[in-house]
Amino acid sequence: MKHGFTIAAAVALCLPWCGSGFAQPASAPLASAVSAERLTRLHGFIEQATQPGGYLGAVTLVVHRDRVVDLRAHGHRDLARREAMAPDAIFRIYSMSKTVAAIAALMLVEEGRLNLDDPVARHLPEFAALQVLAGGSADAPQLRAPRRPLTLRHLLTHTAGFGTGGEGIEVASELLRRAHPHGAADLRDFASRVARVPLAIDPGSRFRYDGVQIEVLGRVIEVASGVPLAAFLQQRLFGPLKMVDTGFEVPPAQRRRVVDISTMGPQGQLVLAPGPSAANPGAPLNRYPSGAGGLYSTASDFARLCRMLLAQGTLDGVTILGRKTVETMLDNHLWQTDPAGGLPPSRFTLAEGFGLGGSVVVDAAQRGRLTSLGAFGWSGAASTYFTIDPKEQLAAILLMQHLHSEPTGVPDLPKLSNPFYNLVYQALIP
Repeated sequence: MKHGFTIAAAVALCLPWCGSGFAQPASAPLASAVSAERLTRLHGFIEQATQPGGYLGAVTLVVHRDRVVDLRAHGHRDLARREAMAPDAIFRIYSMSKTVAAIAALMLVEEGRLNLDDPVARHLPEFAALQVLAGGSADAPQLRAPRRPLTLRHLLTHTAGFGTGGEGIEVASELLRRAHPHGAADLRDFASRVARVPLAIDPGSRFRYDGVQIEVLGRVIEVASGVPLAAFLQQRLFGPLKMVDTGFEVPPAQRRRVVDISTMGPQGQLVLAPGPSAANPGAPLNRYPSGAGGLYSTASDFARLCRMLLAQGTLDGVTILGRKTVETMLDNHLWQTDPAGGLPPSRFTLAEGFGLGGSVVVDAAQRGRLTSLGAFGWSGAASTYFTIDPKEQLAAILLMQHLHSEPTGVPDLPKLSNPFYNLVYQALIP
């Protein structure tokens, strides 16, 4: 094993240090709320995690009471470790895109163009004949009508019932695989391919996280708004919020800022992850604009989105969502009246439920890290993370570019989200 940053090292680095020896924050925190001295623990931890043998580099950002109180770049942007990471580095945020897609849908709900409980077929007629797999095989499936219509709420809460892999739904998953929706040329084609495949289970009966549901939602946004998804996001969200470096591709002149994406090689060393994104950084991640995982962004850009949500929908005089809509987005949508027959909070942890576009902490004591009841957030596949804590008026963002590999017998780098959040929260003072 050639990489030197271990889980034991991560745990040890979370302990208080006798002295810092690290530079002060790039922007001074509020003295009454965030301790500059305690933030050096965070800086030291990430600095150690991005030494040779660890992650290539990282950008961290902390918002408190609508101020960016800490923004730091650590390590390197490139696999050769020749170029220092910059605060404005551009990252593939993958599934953090889902939060953006949820905001777009909620903007259309506020305009009366959508309703959370609209049947998807109202906007995409190809879903009117949607069926549920009742038995049989992939070559001879037995079908039945769904017990309830598929709705936009099901798409947003990952309870649609698509066959996206997992135990017990192998036949439906094989049928979806054969339809190859990810090979679609655009979102219209994507939705059409999905609509022809039976669901694995009835809508609203189980939480099963995947990207297909948000891709279908992206097509609903296009139909309801009358413009392509990329144009809608640019005109209605990224432009007004001044998220100047967020989009489905990076302009050629700015692609030098895109961070190399790594994975663990067979000999225990970091290598470029396979796929066109590593070979051509900044190019579109999908053939279609993917609200499920296709966006590039920066820490500062995503912080503006977080600040908008913390400020109940308005930032710098620009209102994106109404206050009650933000409350609904950040609320948990998975609990049902009957605990015995209701949906589980999520398949990840009983301490979290799911809102519209991210997870929601429903049991802070059991979450396994410092947090608050009602904290909202999500992550991306390549080691990007964010949390929004309305109670503390806090947001924290950690951006890296590493795809953790499937178990191969070679230890991978430890995931840093929990120690990162702990080190952010421990810096809060009375």
